[in-house]
Amino acid sequence: MDTLWGLDVANDRDDVNHSDDAAIDAPLTVVSDERRMQVRAYNYWASLLGDRALPSIEDLSPEELDDFGPYSILLDFSTGLENPSVVYLGTALRQECEIEGAITYIDDVPARSLVSRLTDHYLQIIANAAPIGFEAEFVNQRGADILYRGILMPFSSDDETIDFVFGVINWKELANRQMRAALEEEVSAALRAAPLAGPTTAIWADGPSADATPKRAPTQAEAEDEPLDLAGMEAPDEEAPLADWLALARDGAERVRVSEARSHAALYRAIGLAYDFALVAKARPDDYAALLADYGIKVQARSPMTAIIKLVFGGTYDKTRITEYATALDHGWATGLGVGSLADYLSHYTGGLKALVRDERALRRAEAPPRPDRRHKARIAMQAASALPADAIATDADGLAVVIARREADGSLALVAALPQGSDLGQKVIVAAAR
Repeated sequence: MDTLWGLDVANDRDDVNHSDDAAIDAPLTVVSDERRMQVRAYNYWASLLGDRALPSIEDLSPEELDDFGPYSILLDFSTGLENPSVVYLGTALRQECEIEGAITYIDDVPARSLVSRLTDHYLQIIANAAPIGFEAEFVNQRGADILYRGILMPFSSDDETIDFVFGVINWKELANRQMRAALEEEVSAALRAAPLAGPTTAIWADGPSADATPKRAPTQAEAEDEPLDLAGMEAPDEEAPLADWLALARDGAERVRVSEARSHAALYRAIGLAYDFALVAKARPDDYAALLADYGIKVQARSPMTAIIKLVFGGTYDKTRITEYATALDHGWATGLGVGSLADYLSHYTGGLKALVRDERALRRAEAPPRPDRRHKARIAMQAASALPADAIATDADGLAVVIARREADGSLALVAALPQGSDLGQKVIVAAAR
């Protein structure tokens, strides 16, 4: 039997109240070291928002998302809400659902497979215009009990209409009911047979354990006041191998991991060292290519600095931060900053790193060419289309067809296009016309 609970992404917990899925209001503050895949996916979705109501589908490339791309699916609703087309299906999901070959529509997915469960949730995206988190248990096509958790996120091609939904889902196979019952019985028997605990001996304040009191961990305020030791991080000389520059930048990144609560100094220093490494790598392309090959990292043409950040901070580092740090490196490059100057630049930038990333994204959107209006293009295409003979238009078993007609100069109507037979949109048009 399936169960469904709302997912509290903001607080990283599940509210088991058997209520409807909870829409996720953006933006939310989520811890950066989050291990749950669906929360990392939400962070990625939020990073693409900028100041828009919906992220652009043009910014999404599931095949490039090494973290959760294999566990994702991209649905296109422009063909209809009831049976969206499948634009992308990750390799891990494909294997779990035992799908071989290409699939065109969600209806092509095998029944009782994991992907088929998404039909219970994706229509809520249209109603809420916000990500939907979900968790449920069901018996799959192999008869195995599967517990899955996921998130569906809306995307748009025109900043207004939700015509794409990106889903990320992970799962685990549970032991069958007979095995679980047997294990529970064994555990209960072991607990009944366990000896009772003996009396506890008091530890006196003036006794031999008086000096063993654990030290109190410093508060965040105390940690922020504690100076950060950046000694021993001098830059290599000009003739040093590129690997030495990478080692220095990685040392800075490691210090960020253990000192993020103190101040922005360690973070800006690490980003600055990554930028220094990028400058040296630019001058030594062969050495840089060798390092990329050694670590299995590919350069993205539209965001070359992402590879630099992955080399320095690691390929599994938080995707949102990778994007932000790469944006800072791009800004430094465009501004013409030299070696050793980006950290100080960030510390004096009004609003710091977050403000710089916001300003860069706003600038890119302002400089980007306007997106073509799909509706306008479609109308122009229909105005120029050749007329179709009536006998060339296929009808369904009831003799019906949904066609597009154009008024000609002489006042007559010309048939210029027809919807495919069996399309969900065509059926909706017939229903609407019959009212």
